[in-house]
Amino acid sequence: MTSEDSPLPEAETTPAAADSIAHSIALGGQEAGSRLDRFLVDALGVSRSQARALLASGAVSLDGRALGYGDKGLSLPASGTLAVEPFRRPADQRAQPAEDVKVLAEGPGWLAVDKPAGMPVHPLAEDETGSVLNALIASHPEIHGVGEGGLRSGVLHRLDVDTSGALLFATEESTWQRLRAAFREHRVEKVYRAIVAGAFPEEQAGPMSFELAVARHRPALVRVVDESWSKPGRSYPVRQHVTVRERFAATTLLEVRIETGFLHQIRATLAHLGHPVLGDALYGGGDSLARGARRQMLHAAQVRFEEVAADSPDPADFAEALG
Repeated sequence: MTSEDSPLPEAETTPAAADSIAHSIALGGQEAGSRLDRFLVDALGVSRSQARALLASGAVSLDGRALGYGDKGLSLPASGTLAVEPFRRPADQRAQPAEDVKVLAEGPGWLAVDKPAGMPVHPLAEDETGSVLNALIASHPEIHGVGEGGLRSGVLHRLDVDTSGALLFATEESTWQRLRAAFREHRVEKVYRAIVAGAFPEEQAGPMSFELAVARHRPALVRVVDESWSKPGRSYPVRQHVTVRERFAATTLLEVRIETGFLHQIRATLAHLGHPVLGDALYGGGDSLARGARRQMLHAAQVRFEEVAADSPDPADFAEALG
């Protein structure tokens, strides 16, 4: 996600100085030919993206020669010394407490908060304090270590930084496992409200359903792609159902129910259909920036799964854009 309910992407983690760990690894014959980034994953207990971040930061050397990101696919020799400068494992990192956020609903092992626009879901470094997770740590310290742990403790799904609305966290490991499985299997009901540029087509007896293929063109940019790109590993099918709720002179209020949760799914697909989300500078262009919207007018209104249920009312700037 970073995204409207996107799958949790791998975090880019860089070394930290405090309480850090250095490693010196003597290579033996059994490592010969192993790919460097995969070896670091096993040797250091980190994810592949975190191993690559260590390489990119210059923290890894082989026999005194500094290695970089471009060496991630290096085949290890039969002998030598691999050194890793001090760093903190992501699981050992802790989000610092910060200002509170409104809790919409909660139950055994979970809670839903009303994420404000402009606030990220979790910090990317231990000294960051402006995320939703930072706000939760003060009142729910038990969340630390749940799920992926570290700076992503308890995170079940994501919303883009400038998207507002209902956001779920788990406070117990068993609940995190159950709800993450539900997100992966597309069993969680997610409803968004979006104000888009232009007059959306008239409905044809109920919600309009769209299935399109998207692909990443850059780490934080996706595009709807044609059939030539629609191949496993290169593109991903996304599904959503769109209902027109109200029409205005130059904009339309939509309700969007998504089955999948790819990065920027709603924003990219609505822009592809010719109706970008109002205020979306990345996908919308000039038409979407009309009426003075200061961020994309996309709001996560509802999230539901079994006993989990949360509703988020339109925030003030969203209501103002409707007026």
